[in-house]
Amino acid sequence: MNDIGSENILEVDKVVMAFGGLMALFKPDFSVKRGIIKAIIGPNGAGKTTLFNVITGFFSPTEGTVRFKGQPISRLKTHEIADRGISRTFQTIELFGNMSVLENVMLGCHTRVRASFMAAGFCLPGARRKEKKIQERAMKILRFIGLADKCNDPADSLPLGEQKILEIGRALASEPELVCLDEPTAGLNETETHVASSLIKAINAKGVTVLLVEHDMKVVMNVSDEIVVLNYGQKIAEGPPEEVRNNPKVIEAYLGGGT
Repeated sequence: MNDIGSENILEVDKVVMAFGGLMALFKPDFSVKRGIIKAIIGPNGAGKTTLFNVITGFFSPTEGTVRFKGQPISRLKTHEIADRGISRTFQTIELFGNMSVLENVMLGCHTRVRASFMAAGFCLPGARRKEKKIQERAMKILRFIGLADKCNDPADSLPLGEQKILEIGRALASEPELVCLDEPTAGLNETETHVASSLIKAINAKGVTVLLVEHDMKVVMNVSDEIVVLNYGQKIAEGPPEEVRNNPKVIEAYLGGGT
């Protein structure tokens, strides 16, 4: 893990997310320092994925503000937030199963390397050069995540652990400064979990800030610099792993609310 700096790359400021009469988030506030791994934990229904959806533009908050590198992003569209340097994965795998492993990562690269519609349609030289650049970038990512030897395989032919790794790779393709990983080890066996955890730390070692939602406490305690804990949409604790582990409110939330 990187040394923790003082600059905040992300700030969540008293965000409220209401769906009719349901209050999914009620004013959690925290910041994420550049260059760290920060985990968001909490019992089922605590609002973790809802918070990810607010940060990445899938939901516009009822109240409050999210700032990225000091600028408000709460009212931006998802692609505008991605263009500014935030990418994410999802709880349920969102790969294009009938496309190759390489093609899935290439899709992620298109947010950074673009050709005009007409140039791409007529295969003009500029578009071909950009497509080659995208392919080279995607292969570099596949080598980094350990899937280069399966670049031509259909994505849906991979076992679950490798599909999870591939989705992380696609999230890296846009060259994010902050990557939001939503339960990257859910459903994985011990070996696959170790591979995913090692990749998360390797991503962070390259200077990418990681915001992580995860239920596996062994993973959380192993990779995180800081943890924020949600319960019923509210922040109940925040701090380094050992401090959070021993916090009475956290213990009560898990024992009372389940995991």
